[in-house]
Amino acid sequence: MIPQEIIRRKRDGGELDAADIRSFIDALAAGRLSEGQIGAFAMAVWFKGMSRAEIVALTLAMADSGDRLQWADIDRPIADKHSTGGVGDNVSLMLAPIAAACGLAVPMISGRGLGHTGGTLDKLESIPGYMITPDADLFHQVVKQTGCAIIGQTGALAPADGRLYAVRDVTATVDSIPLITASILSKKLAAGLQTLVLDVKVGNGAFMAERDQAEILARSLVEVANGAGVKTSALITDMNEPLADSAGNAVEMRNCLDFLAGRKGNTRLETVVLAFAAEMLEKSGIAASPEEGEAMARQALSSGKAAEVFARMVSMLGGPADFIENPDRYLARAPVEKPVAASRSGWLAACDARGIGVSVIDLGGGRRHPADRIDHRVGFSGLLPLGTRVNAGEPIALVHAADEAAAERAAAALTAHYRITEDEPALNPVIAGLI
Repeated sequence: MIPQEIIRRKRDGGELDAADIRSFIDALAAGRLSEGQIGAFAMAVWFKGMSRAEIVALTLAMADSGDRLQWADIDRPIADKHSTGGVGDNVSLMLAPIAAACGLAVPMISGRGLGHTGGTLDKLESIPGYMITPDADLFHQVVKQTGCAIIGQTGALAPADGRLYAVRDVTATVDSIPLITASILSKKLAAGLQTLVLDVKVGNGAFMAERDQAEILARSLVEVANGAGVKTSALITDMNEPLADSAGNAVEMRNCLDFLAGRKGNTRLETVVLAFAAEMLEKSGIAASPEEGEAMARQALSSGKAAEVFARMVSMLGGPADFIENPDRYLARAPVEKPVAASRSGWLAACDARGIGVSVIDLGGGRRHPADRIDHRVGFSGLLPLGTRVNAGEPIALVHAADEAAAERAAAALTAHYRITEDEPALNPVIAGLI
């Protein structure tokens, strides 16, 4: 196998056979390809696309590049959820313990921030001691004893995807449907899932800005996953504004704890979390209908059982045993916290969600290069939802920054990301469809 010939063939619009794709991925996993070759391959796929057969071959090759997990000794349905990425999207942090409290086993393999979107692993790393890459035995024990574990890819699990994922982030090839499909599903196939529910974002803060593109991606994911034997469905959800009222790492972790404590009711975030819990429970056979699944999820929250599961998961993975009771002892705060004032009176009618995500990166809360260190303290909290009536000078958010200059820049940027109108806006439904 000559890598440049495979790159050339895809660059010229040819279809790669399964053997060539597997050879290329095997070489990638073994470290025999340069970053230039990986980036060139990703860019060729971005421009020329892949057939369904190519996507299946790429997904299976990446899944087979490492170990496949086995759960034969766990007497629960094995299920998971994955999001295509958004701003203020911390659904996984609450959904996994809710689903586990209702009887599912959720071995959740998550990722870092990609492009302008936040990463679940980066948020979890704001918890002192939390191990995002435990060994396989510990991962298995946490899932068995608590019902869920949220970790990152280990070197043994879909290692080819880990390297390709990092290169995509810095080569403007994130929003390729074949690469997104293979990246997501290779990890899920390797994780030994029986059921998968996908959150495909659409809007100006998503990788798929248009509904038709989001539906194409959702169908690609659902068809490839179902074809590989994993019962899969997808919800298309709105990402024209941050999902939570926080965007960052430690600030989103605080948001998670507030949610588990019942302090985020009647929000867009609650709607999405409960919808995914209901879908997972119904598709796994634990609930007879989505309505029953939602009722079970609400009970897991109100009873405190979901919070207990989250606390045990954090403790077993190396975090503080009293994290959920004493978050201020462990979650670092930024030195500067500054209100962001509304520029005029009126209705918050629209925002640039992608721009807000980029502003978090500018604060130091994300990466421009794979090796960049993240400042977990920074970001935005108290983001008011669209459709809120504000007065000039009233806070629409709180910026958390490392210094005054950074806070001033971020506040000015956030103000520019919002449009305030005299008329009350019509709002998009947070859940746009089911595939």
